[in-house]
This record gives sequence, C-alpha cells and structure tokens, in this order.
Amino acid sequence: MRPSPHMQRRIGVSGPHGTGKTTLVEELCARLDGHTPIDEPYLLLEDEGYECEFPPSVADYRAQLHRSLRSLRASGAGVVFDRTPLDFLAYLTACGVDAEDAVDVDLVRSAMATIDLLVVVPNTEHTDRLLPRADFPELGAAVNDALLELVYDDPLHLCEGLPVLELSGPVDRRVETVLAALRPDVGARSPSSGRTDLS
Repeated sequence: MRPSPHMQRRIGVSGPHGTGKTTLVEELCARLDGHTPIDEPYLLLEDEGYECEFPPSVADYRAQLHRSLRSLRASGAGVVFDRTPLDFLAYLTACGVDAEDAVDVDLVRSAMATIDLLVVVPNTEHTDRLLPRADFPELGAAVNDALLELVYDDPLHLCEGLPVLELSGPVDRRVETVLAALRPDVGARSPSSGRTDLS
C-alpha cells in the first residue's frame, strides 16, 4: 500500500559510503507519492563548481557539512535527503576533528529537528556480502562507528526526539521496512527510547 500523497515527509538517510544510501533514496521516492530526492552534498557542490579531493579532505567534509545544512534549510516537505549533517560530523570525527568544534552545534540541532524520520544505513554483514566493496574501507568503518555514536549516544544532543530507523537487515527489504515505519500505527523510536531495527 502506498502512503497517502498528502503525507509529505522529510526523510534523512545517513550512513558511511558504500552502503547503498543513494539507491535507497531513489527507490523510496519512486514509492512515496509526491516525494523527490535531494542529492548528497558532494554532488550539489560539484554542480556549483566546488571540487573535492579524492579522498575528500577535512576542508571538503566541512564544505559538505555546510552544504547539507543549506539543503535542509532550503527544502520543503516531500523530500528524501541523501545524507544529513550527521554524516559529515562522523567523517570529521573519523579524521580526528572534534565534532563539537567543527560547526555551530545549535545550527545542526535545529536542522536535524526538521527531519521527520532519520534512516540510518550502517555497515552490516548484508552490505559487506551483497554490495560492491567501497573505497577506503577503514575510513568507512570509522565513520560507521562515529555515526552510530552520534545517533545513539547523542553526545551533542542532535537527535533528541528524532525518530530513527536503523536498517541492519536484508538489503532487499529496506524500502518496505522504511515504508512500514512511516505508517502511523508502526513508527520508529527516538534514540532516547532505545535502538530500534524494524528490518
């Protein structure tokens, strides 16, 4: 059953590189009436003439963080974001930068509060087995750990009251899992309510 077209949500999809986030965003928008994807900040910056290094530098991750904040501020309802500011705080943390020193935390907190559902796509045995091997796997593992800490331990209070759905189950069930979580009778839990995996 397709969610009602008048239920316009703001959904953020976060996770380390190589976990299938972009595919998930596209598939969700194909199933959710009236929803459009918002490209990840790397691509938005590229379209605007900004060139990231490979792999991105700390300055590049900062630029993507600020571009992500701009996307959240500029977009209305009925959107699915490919990455959220949490991703770039996780990358900066993995690069040895103190997340609290990377940005005005209040800006991130207010931006995250505009999201109706945060979908976390971590590294799992399913992604390792079924998806192509990502570049820089050690970085990906460090980002994965940093992101999960930002969401569940929430040391900067960025996710208070934010419904979170972690997709650690089979890759081919992800879309249905998110759609189920969007139903009013199911929902997802906030990090303070405990870790929830509906997959």
